[in-house]
Amino acid sequence: MKRYDVVVIGAGDVGLAVAFKAAAEELKVALIDKARVGGTCVNNGCVPSKTLIHVADRVLEINASARLGINATISSLDFRSVMDRTRTVVANGTDGIKQAIESTENIDLYSGTASFIDERVISVGKEKIRGRKIFIASGSRPSIPPIPGLDAVPYLTNETLLQLEEKPESLIMIGGGYIGLEYAHFFSAVGTKVTVIERSARLLSFEEPEISELLKSELSRRMDLRMVTGILGVKGSAGGCTVTVKDTATGQETELSAEKLMVATGRKSNADILNVANAGIETGPGNFITVNDQLETNRKHIWAIGDAIGRSMFTHAGDKMAEIAWHNATHKKKMRMDYRSVPHAVFVQPQIASVGLTEEKARKEYDVLVGKAMYSDTVMGEAMREKLGFAKAIVEKNTKKILGFHIIGPHASILIQEVVNAVAAGGDVSSITGSMHTFPALSDLI
Repeated sequence: MKRYDVVVIGAGDVGLAVAFKAAAEELKVALIDKARVGGTCVNNGCVPSKTLIHVADRVLEINASARLGINATISSLDFRSVMDRTRTVVANGTDGIKQAIESTENIDLYSGTASFIDERVISVGKEKIRGRKIFIASGSRPSIPPIPGLDAVPYLTNETLLQLEEKPESLIMIGGGYIGLEYAHFFSAVGTKVTVIERSARLLSFEEPEISELLKSELSRRMDLRMVTGILGVKGSAGGCTVTVKDTATGQETELSAEKLMVATGRKSNADILNVANAGIETGPGNFITVNDQLETNRKHIWAIGDAIGRSMFTHAGDKMAEIAWHNATHKKKMRMDYRSVPHAVFVQPQIASVGLTEEKARKEYDVLVGKAMYSDTVMGEAMREKLGFAKAIVEKNTKKILGFHIIGPHASILIQEVVNAVAAGGDVSSITGSMHTFPALSDLI
């Protein structure tokens, strides 16, 4: 049995961060990954989706250029070229990561599925390894709902999407969360007829209600949104598949047909394939691993980070978790994970970005002030002819501490950053208003 100072399960961004930190301190590291290094983000998450979405954004900009007095049309779009380029970007990413691992002393890479034998020993294939400190960054996978007939129909997920060679003429998206909507945005922009089936009454119900409503209004111009809709079954049909849906408000049943079907109904924990029960590691709802605010499991030498714990399932949050978990594993003075300073963005059009509490949640705990500004209130927003986008601030009334900030509109994911920095530093509104902002840049909105 090989013995290691540190064992890391998962070679995505989060696990790699810990592995490289440990190797830099000349510790002996075992890095285990069941598939291609790079994890969800590089292989079938952020990297490929944003490569595709960048194309979609350019298409929509060209189509909307008439409002600026520019007459422009798109003569053609090479779908296969777009997919080939995306696959190349992913391959380059994974190749670069593998080379970095192989060129780093003190890291042994094990390819295979990790399985706990006990709280110190892990098997990978026919090998057994023992670790003094163990970090679980095992990630997640698509959660597939038990829809009658679904298993008999070839469907896409974010993990199989890149296999497409030809643009589908039509696509049904099951799921109106951020993954489903981002890909619906891409496909509709490149000319696919898209239908989104969502069981709730709101898109992205974790966002501010007025943001959800504006998003619904804008997306409905480009795709068929079937809200408050349940799925009774799926079957193959000539040229694709047919989904039978039921409007839960009226009870009306309808058959929807499309060439392709994609499922984006959330993420499922990978803890079940690790046999964490053999190590006595506790799991919670959804089988995600339970940790305290220091990211420590109920076993004092085992930490869990990233998607493995089912909270703030974003790469940037996972990277912060890796930093905190490694600090706590190597220092007496501990750090705590602050989830309220974790931002998120949804890369649709209009783009969305948020940090902190919604108004509804903030009012349950604080006496608040709420402010709102339209993009069109700024010189640059007016120049862009941006009539609908806005930013919304939620502030504690007495201390002026920033509790939440929400944006919908162009460059939202970039504009949110100065607010994120202020929130993370525990700042009040003066930490933003007290500094000059370049006029008339779009940051004037903040």
